[in-house]
Amino acid sequence: MALQSRIRWLSCNVFLLLGGAFLLFLFNSSLSSTSIFKLPTYVFTAGDRFVDEIDTPDQTFYDDPKLSYSIERRIKNWDHKRKAWLNHHRRLAAGADERILMVTGSQPAMCKNPIGDHLLLRLLKNKMDYCRIHGYDIFYNNAYLQPQMDSFWAKLPIIRATMMAHPEVEWIWWMDSDAVFTDMEFKIPIERYKNHNLVVHGWPSMVYEKGDNKSWTGLNAGVFLIRNCQWSMDLMDSWAKMGPQSPDYKKWGPILTTTFKDKPFPLPDDQSALIYLISMEGRKWADKVYLEGEYYLESYWIGMVGWYDNITAQYTEMEKREPGLRRKHAERVSRFYAGLREPVIKKAGLRNGAGRRPFVTHFTGCQPCSGNHNPMYDGDTCWQEMGRALNFADNQVLRTYGFLHQDLDSSAVYSVPFDYPHTNIIHQ
Repeated sequence: MALQSRIRWLSCNVFLLLGGAFLLFLFNSSLSSTSIFKLPTYVFTAGDRFVDEIDTPDQTFYDDPKLSYSIERRIKNWDHKRKAWLNHHRRLAAGADERILMVTGSQPAMCKNPIGDHLLLRLLKNKMDYCRIHGYDIFYNNAYLQPQMDSFWAKLPIIRATMMAHPEVEWIWWMDSDAVFTDMEFKIPIERYKNHNLVVHGWPSMVYEKGDNKSWTGLNAGVFLIRNCQWSMDLMDSWAKMGPQSPDYKKWGPILTTTFKDKPFPLPDDQSALIYLISMEGRKWADKVYLEGEYYLESYWIGMVGWYDNITAQYTEMEKREPGLRRKHAERVSRFYAGLREPVIKKAGLRNGAGRRPFVTHFTGCQPCSGNHNPMYDGDTCWQEMGRALNFADNQVLRTYGFLHQDLDSSAVYSVPFDYPHTNIIHQ
């Protein structure tokens, strides 16, 4: 009798187990997705910090087997694909119009310059500090995504791949490794560029005017913002066709050196190629390019580094007059105090090139990793001034943590007394 009961109990449970498995199969089969990839069920609560990271089971452009991140493969209908992806990720779609991702990087090999890797580390720290303060994400790459596109051409494959990897981002902000944030408080006025897709520091007369005034330094392609859109994809496609991986690469050398009389070397470079595109191809590109000149989106270091001590002194005088500016505060609210400082800066008459901190100081020609600096100046000058620029920026960060560098040439720091700079400095 007991044996029969056990058999009936076992049969019943087996039936329930098989029935449950069959129902689960039917449920999974009923999912609307046509993707070949099936996602596991993820249960989350309203307080889950990773809610934005939940992917959709619905098909997106990522499920296309023809998808390619390669710079040689043109992408079409990117605006539609990106919009459709955002429609499936509503939480990420909120605020996407102003979302910025900073992209920077260096070569994959160890630096030849003995202090190159140390300098790259400090340069990366500078960018990470700025991004942390302003709430930006940052991507650092040290691989050649297209092996033939090295040196200054390496940025194009990186930017292209980053756009596809981050459809939730509206702007990609490219920063050369040798560019230093020297005003940690200044924030990009992104609303200014609502009708543009490329923002780069430059001078219209040196880019668009014909004749000898046209220069290969009419803009600087080492720091720029580019919108994540089809226009930008098309621009990079045309831009890359002038690069070393293109069969037309050699023909572009004579064209660019003929166009830009001051171009000092025959090989095509990314900067003169960009100027050629936006100036010579009619209104195809120029209408969507913003040549920024009202603030230093990037500034040539030779004209900046000698002024850091004077700039520091002028900002110190401002703080002596304005108690609110010298109040100790958490780093998280630094942007609030930057807002308080702005009207004081304007009242003091400080402006670009006249006492205001340069937003970005670009050490063009220094080549901190290879050490193959421009022969116009010696390497020691490059490394010394780069260190001063980094300390100048680092003081703006360390101040929030209660410390400052003893001077711009020193790695040593001292504790900042209460109500500094109204009180005397006591070195420890």
